[in-house]
Amino acid sequence: QVQLVESGGRLVQAGGSLRLSCAASGRTYGMGWFRQAPGKEREFVAEIIWSAHSTYYQDSVKGRFGIFGYSANNTVYLRMNSLKPEDTAIYYCAARLGSAPNYDYWGQGTQVTVSS
Repeated sequence: QVQLVESGGRLVQAGGSLRLSCAASGRTYGMGWFRQAPGKEREFVAEIIWSAHSTYYQDSVKGRFGIFGYSANNTVYLRMNSLKPEDTAIYYCAARLGSAPNYDYWGQGTQVTVSS
């Protein structure tokens, strides 16, 4: 069982920046961020695969968001720049334990609100 603890969500003005953090209690193959806006389904935002040093992003956040972290202590961050009101959502950290394209564990979520 891997536990994930996120932090960093808050209210920010449009154009501002935030950094979300997530710490996993055990080793992971990769970690990612997802988000769910009110009335919408949860969607993928970004992920990092430790062994390949690879990162992937949803098209709408490319160039604005950056995912990075440290595999040694299973910590991942999401740097969010040029925030827009449409980025408002609950952001969830997730962990993959293997190469299969599915996430095994999820955090409780942290609220990001971007005001216009």
